[in-house]
Amino acid sequence: MAEVIDGKSVAEDVVSKVKALTAELSAKGATKPGLAVVIVGEDPASQVYVASKSRTAKECGFHSLQHTLPADTSEEQLLQIIGDLNVDKSIHGILVQLPLPGHIDAGKVIQTIAPEKDVDGFHFINVGKLGTGELETAFVPCTPAGSMLLIERVRGKDLSGLNAVVVGRSNIVGKPMANLLLAANCTVTIAHSRTRDLPALARTADILVAAVGRPEMVKGDWVKPGATVIDVGINRIPAPEKGEGKSRLVGDVAYAEAAKVAGAITPVPGGVGPMTIAMLMANTVASAYLAAGLKRPSF
Repeated sequence: MAEVIDGKSVAEDVVSKVKALTAELSAKGATKPGLAVVIVGEDPASQVYVASKSRTAKECGFHSLQHTLPADTSEEQLLQIIGDLNVDKSIHGILVQLPLPGHIDAGKVIQTIAPEKDVDGFHFINVGKLGTGELETAFVPCTPAGSMLLIERVRGKDLSGLNAVVVGRSNIVGKPMANLLLAANCTVTIAHSRTRDLPALARTADILVAAVGRPEMVKGDWVKPGATVIDVGINRIPAPEKGEGKSRLVGDVAYAEAAKVAGAITPVPGGVGPMTIAMLMANTVASAYLAAGLKRPSF
């Protein structure tokens, strides 16, 4: 059976380091890291995510600020709040929780965030820096950044020459994941719904990343023996065995099958998921270090 990659444990390590870096920043007489989270509307899943992010920020010793806005907030009002946060020296990270209500242009909102405070890594400047290998100053989206840390825990930091296949081409996960693997000197293929003979391509991967949002799509016979499998998917499916109307969470990988073949694999839940919030904290403390004119910490 494959080694199970414990994302919860690695995330706890990251948060512990963030706490230590925050204390170190305070000892140098610099301002404490500040994270502002903006949420518009009453989406229940978003409310849970935002509460978790704010709670972790406080746990890390950050100055934590939350703007909870009604669903009928205008785009102009939201942009004004972001503009104010951009010039607020006590704030180093700005996160606008997606999705936004339909009358607000999410792309316009994201591009209004100052790139040096864009701890989600979605601003075109950060996307461009990642795409050109300028990782020293880029903010990388949190899910792929966390996935990369999990890969390094298994494979080490030197991934030179390994074949990596990323299944999924989203701007949030697939494309930045591919760029991170390229920067680590992997040979990278991005696969998607139009890829011919996807199972055969997946079997060439020393590192296989699944980020398509389709429950258990990647089967055990898609996995190269000994491969490192990173399952980014989180899907809720019916679980009648638990009782009427019950459901369970699964990833994009058929875990039971793949775990018999892979060398290491992330579970769902408990794999990539915990890393996302941990890397948000890491990006925020890194922004605070850069704002104070200090060397950016690495994780």
